[in-house]
Amino acid sequence: MTEILTLNAISTVINDILGENYNISDNSASPDGILLRSFKMHDYPISDKTIAVARAGAGVNNIPVSEYAEKGIVVFNTPGANANAVKELVITALLLGSRKITDAIDWVKTIKTEPELSKLVEKGKSKFAGREIKGKKLGVIGLGAIGALVANSALDLGMEVYGYDPFLSVNSALRLSSRVKIVKNVEEIAEISDYVTIHIPYIAEQNKGFINADFIAKMKDGSVIVNCARGELVDNEDVLDGIDQGKIARYITDFPSDDLIGEENVICFPHLGASTEEAEENCAIMAATQLKDYIENGNIVNSVNYPNCSMPRSTNVRLLILHKNVNNILAQITGAVGKEKINIENLSNQSKGDYAVTMIDVAEDVPSAAINHIASLNDVIKIRVIK
Repeated sequence: MTEILTLNAISTVINDILGENYNISDNSASPDGILLRSFKMHDYPISDKTIAVARAGAGVNNIPVSEYAEKGIVVFNTPGANANAVKELVITALLLGSRKITDAIDWVKTIKTEPELSKLVEKGKSKFAGREIKGKKLGVIGLGAIGALVANSALDLGMEVYGYDPFLSVNSALRLSSRVKIVKNVEEIAEISDYVTIHIPYIAEQNKGFINADFIAKMKDGSVIVNCARGELVDNEDVLDGIDQGKIARYITDFPSDDLIGEENVICFPHLGASTEEAEENCAIMAATQLKDYIENGNIVNSVNYPNCSMPRSTNVRLLILHKNVNNILAQITGAVGKEKINIENLSNQSKGDYAVTMIDVAEDVPSAAINHIASLNDVIKIRVIK
């Protein structure tokens, strides 16, 4: 029985995905695989038996990805599974940045017992006049799964959309409407846009405070910034200064902090992007499917610390080797198999950065001596025999 540990509440749909050969619990001491959402694993005592961790969501800041790579633990995420839910929240944020809806709601609560309520409401509404987003210019920073959906939806709402992404993939480009105008540098986004929304992964040493005083200084007066990506991507102090100076009309984020909560023209709410029934189920399905395929077949799809590597099973015996991306290691691995006069039916070798994966389908069992020899190679991290 394969043991799966859940570190957060995960949709019960995983029971159907994994099936009867898997024991799923929230208290397994030595699981083969782990499913989680936001549980912080950096100080978590992980079992030597664990071979994979699957995060039902896109961000993996809560997982020690590099440390697990060194231990031969493949970490998966689920990019795009919650993209529509986040997109809808971002569109909501754009509207909140245009219309003083939250202020109006708060004001209405204060007049609950007032006489002639309807007249007071009609008279008071003028304080909450806003503007329409139709015809305005939206700058989208990051055009991945979420950014592309936001850009396309904004077009449908009548906005003029500009996108910036120096790492735009072919898949993302295909998802993007041809009406989105791609710009070459982020400064153009600042200068052109009435609204800016950011959708890039947070990497502390690279983009902390990506939106800062320099960026804000280039923006139009009265611009709106939406941040439903990561709080650290925006410098809060610079944003508050921008609001004071009239550069920023509204800042909307789902990453509340002490310095933002309660500030005028700042709207904070919890990190609700993936908090829909549909998104939680989509993420759970993708995470469980990827985890099961890795455990049963060694296929790696959507890993954040090892290269994607998969192929159909051509035999009943598969060797999966996780190793460092160094010269001659593949020759050493295949040489150990060839020495036993065992035919290699199919092979795939993929690398990403410092790490690589070799997948070998063989016609018959490989003697344990050869397996142990491969495992002992200096740059081999983990070997699995999958039958």
